[in-house]
Amino acid sequence: MTEETMEAPQGAVAMSVQDTLRELAQKVRYTVDVNVKDVSHAESLTQPRPAGNCSNWVLGHLLAIYSKVLPMLGEQSVIAMDRIKRYDRYSAPMVDAAEAIPFEELVAAWSTTCDRVDAGIARVSDEMLRQPVPESPSANPNETVHSMLFTIMFHQAYHSGQLGLLRRLVGKEGAIK
Repeated sequence: MTEETMEAPQGAVAMSVQDTLRELAQKVRYTVDVNVKDVSHAESLTQPRPAGNCSNWVLGHLLAIYSKVLPMLGEQSVIAMDRIKRYDRYSAPMVDAAEAIPFEELVAAWSTTCDRVDAGIARVSDEMLRQPVPESPSANPNETVHSMLFTIMFHQAYHSGQLGLLRRLVGKEGAIK
């Protein structure tokens, strides 16, 4: 068994790391898509109480994270990094509507960004997966492209679930049944 594949049951074909990552990214995309459906810009700014981030920040944050990984995948960010910086890791909750990118724009950028993430992961070679990353978001000195991409997918899944709760907070029905 190699880092790139895991043993499959007899008669089954093991999925590659790239295929597994693409499948995870597709599940995250679906979860985000259904949770932001029909959420207005005003609703996206609703703050959870007593603390937390609104849907606008969470979706912008998902975009900010993917935007940082896109160049490594040979793709360009959909929203300029200086514009999406407000949504970066450790940034303050979005309380000033004037700082928010319109939610409809974030939703459109999310779709295009997901297309680019999928295309980039599809092109990643096994050799590239084994390469160390120059700067690990988790401060792991042994971080490889492989481990970092899985960490990013975990991160994206975590926040996509938050969007489901935030959807309910603004009075919408749950989107995943």
